[in-house]
Amino acid sequence: MWNYKTPGIPDEYFERAEKVPITKEEVRTIQLSKARLKMGQTVYDIGCGSGSISVEASFQIESNGKVLAIDYDKNAIELTKKNLKKWMSSSKRKPNFPLGLLGAKAEVSYEPLGTVGMISPWNFPMYLTFSPAASIFAAGNQIMHKPSEYTEQSAALMKELCDQAFDEEEFATILGGPDVGATFTQQKFDHLLYTGSGAVAKHIMKAAAENLVPVTLELGGKSPVIVSNTADSVIAAKRIMLGKTMNAGQICLAPDYIMVHSDKKDELVSGMKKAVADFYPDLKHNDDYTSIVNEKHFDRLQHLLTDAKEKGAEIDEINPANEDFSQQEAFKIPPTLVMNPTDDMDIMKEEIFGPLLPVKEYTDIDESISYVNANDKPLGLYYFGSNKSEESHVLSRTSSGGVTVNDVLGHIQQEDLPFGGIGPSGMGRYHGIEGFKTFSHAKSVYSQSVKFNVGKLGGILPPYGKATENNIKAQIKR
Repeated sequence: MWNYKTPGIPDEYFERAEKVPITKEEVRTIQLSKARLKMGQTVYDIGCGSGSISVEASFQIESNGKVLAIDYDKNAIELTKKNLKKWMSSSKRKPNFPLGLLGAKAEVSYEPLGTVGMISPWNFPMYLTFSPAASIFAAGNQIMHKPSEYTEQSAALMKELCDQAFDEEEFATILGGPDVGATFTQQKFDHLLYTGSGAVAKHIMKAAAENLVPVTLELGGKSPVIVSNTADSVIAAKRIMLGKTMNAGQICLAPDYIMVHSDKKDELVSGMKKAVADFYPDLKHNDDYTSIVNEKHFDRLQHLLTDAKEKGAEIDEINPANEDFSQQEAFKIPPTLVMNPTDDMDIMKEEIFGPLLPVKEYTDIDESISYVNANDKPLGLYYFGSNKSEESHVLSRTSSGGVTVNDVLGHIQQEDLPFGGIGPSGMGRYHGIEGFKTFSHAKSVYSQSVKFNVGKLGGILPPYGKATENNIKAQIKR
């Protein structure tokens, strides 16, 4: 095993095979030094050959990084697999001075947690199953999966496909309704991941606590959009409405309300109406425009509109083809702007999860910041503007699970960025190295030298004397 952080593993340390090339030690040393690799990065080794570059890179990025070795030669692939076992080496840490000088070693070894329970939602049944599953599997765990009963066909299909692809001890799918879900949360998992509403999350967390099961909760909340007076109104309008109308707003990260500078309000509203007309010339029978998932949620959204209208809001329905939605079976609701909402309206108190979008005005950026901070920390925050100083001001004075600047939903699409909430919008992260760590146990390993009596040198063995006194003083100073 190579015990140094610096590159330059001798060629003879690698397994070799005839006709499979190896990048020589001297070349590797220069290439990797020039690459300036950092811990946690992803490295693509195209034409990996014997895997010498792959192995060397693994020591640079350590166990929380990722090496992808690619070659067309099957012999090269098999040889690389053998050499890449060294990639699983532990992350080295520094023992307290002077123990390292006396032969002691410290390292962190990541190991699987065991069995992870996963409860996925109905709004993106496939994506919100297999995206976190990638992090869970990457850490070496088993999965027990309870999909939403609201999307029965998708759940049945996932079970069929996963039962074909995995052994039940690797990935087990449990179908059923609320009763099955309640029993599922009571199991003694090594970790439990839930994606859904905050109200249900409280029950899940309580059930998990009975067995001291740690949880990752991916929830939602009211994700604000702040539109500055320096924003491009046309671009902002298109991107906001794309995010709001996608899946008919049934997205945990969908824009939940807009704070727009008064100078930009009219331009933005006009742009949003045009954007919807461009995206969906008609809505009622347009397969591109999604229905509300069921009658229960349809009625809930209708109540939010009725309540807002009764309390003084202006309801501006965007209906490009002027279609009649009073009689329908699809539970479709046109994109609807709720102008000048007040905080006593239900639509400003709860997550909307539909194609309704409140629009509030502000005149000073600090007004929007204060409003965001007066409410629960959101899953996402979106800022549109070209003033970098103002952007920094907003981001440094607000707290949210993630941020996308000059767009919406963007940060969840970046696989190397951690995804998750904060406070009422969730806890825990997946994607990238943060996902690997969430579903891993970071095991500390300390090895002490047998050549030196460290206890006596450190003054921790009785009878106590001057060495003990000096050690205590040193610890206090630290």
